[in-house]
Amino acid sequence: MNTLGVLEIIKNTESPLKRQLLMVGLITRLLEEKGKNAPVVIGGCALSYYSREVYFTSDIDLAYADREALENVLKSVGFVKEGRYWVQEELRMAIEAPASNLAEEEAPVEIVEVEEGLRCTIIGLEDLIIDRLNACKHWKSVTDCEMVELLINHYFNELDWPYLEKKAARPENEILAELQEYRRRAQG
Repeated sequence: MNTLGVLEIIKNTESPLKRQLLMVGLITRLLEEKGKNAPVVIGGCALSYYSREVYFTSDIDLAYADREALENVLKSVGFVKEGRYWVQEELRMAIEAPASNLAEEEAPVEIVEVEEGLRCTIIGLEDLIIDRLNACKHWKSVTDCEMVELLINHYFNELDWPYLEKKAARPENEILAELQEYRRRAQG
């Protein structure tokens, strides 16, 4: 399907998350056609995906190192730079690329098939939990605390607990005690 066809599908899609994932799928395809890597969905959009839209954000946060390539693709699908965001007025969509890449090259990710021929890469659940647990503890974000609890309860048996505990114990995080408390509560 060509770019205009995908943009038309996005325009006619009701689910905000599906619209966002379709856009990231299109951006991914356009970057890959230029020989570039896929961007990684992070932040609130990733949280919306894993929480099955219990949480919603109006913008898409991407981790991507090649700013120039990303900017060229965004411009090609109608985005205009406004401050720190790229905005596509017709589709009422905003994209921010706050991170140049994930903290570790080996960080787990999830590849999601969005539509025929379109896929997007989303930060791994464990790294998202670490990110949100940091916001919960260090920024005192009640919403992030609630989302950590929701994710741990929902995905408890699927989580890579050794990976989570190793990341939580790192000096830049210092959230191991909090993680262990959420784990204890989820176990009942």
